Amino acid sequence: MPLYDYQCKKCHKVTEVRHGFTDVYDEPCPDCGGTLARVFNPAGIVFKGSGFYITDSRKGGGGSESSTSSTPATPAPAATESKKSDAA
Repeated sequence: MPLYDYQCKKCHKVTEVRHGFTDVYDEPCPDCGGTLARVFNPAGIVFKGSGFYITDSRKGGGGSESSTSSTPATPAPAATESKKSDAA
């Protein structure tokens, strides 16, 4: 059975209650007798490993060839020609 958090509307104290998924908890606050409202907590998410972001490189197939190219970059021909003309 899951554990749920309920907060009192009167004294604002949080109480943990264990009950089933479909059960409705209608008991009063154990401290002051006020009404309890269920608290919804965010779920913790942890990303482990690589490949979760577009900038991560992935090993193996399935990815696009344009984003991860295995050929080395070569200088542009215009840059090479300008160096030859400066030397002459």
